[in-house]
Amino acid sequence: MASQIQQDDIEIEDTQTGKFLTFQLEEEFYGIEIRFVTEIIGIQKITEVPEMPEYLRGIINLRGKIIPVMDVRLRFKKSFREYTDRTCVIVVDIKEISIGLIVDSVSEVLFIPEEEMIPPPEFHKSTSKFIKAIGKVGQDVKLILDCEKLLHEQEVEDLGEIVRS
Repeated sequence: MASQIQQDDIEIEDTQTGKFLTFQLEEEFYGIEIRFVTEIIGIQKITEVPEMPEYLRGIINLRGKIIPVMDVRLRFKKSFREYTDRTCVIVVDIKEISIGLIVDSVSEVLFIPEEEMIPPPEFHKSTSKFIKAIGKVGQDVKLILDCEKLLHEQEVEDLGEIVRS
């Protein structure tokens, strides 16, 4: 029985390999590995938490679970834009914490084969540190995020405390 469960886990992992949820910030398209995504919701009322970085907008109550939310635009040092009916929150699990990523809009789930991925350029470490790869999709490119680098270790600890309290 244990080997069957293990086999099922491998199959689940295989079905997610190479799949990315794509979303838009301004004119750029980004992707995150589908394995991190738990759900996509519309923008909700956000409760501000004092003394958090500007890009950590606060927390939301999602069916009784407290979820911190990060405005990805602000995390990438882009200007704030008022939220609209197209604004979405992508709930992801990063380092055992659920966090909502606020994005301009969600596009689609794409399969990008490994051979169509290239490493990001090395020209500016502060912005490219969030980019894991560049996916080539036809004539377009998708900037693939490294979800685990969106938060610093201290932020993970701080958010963990907020969520648990």
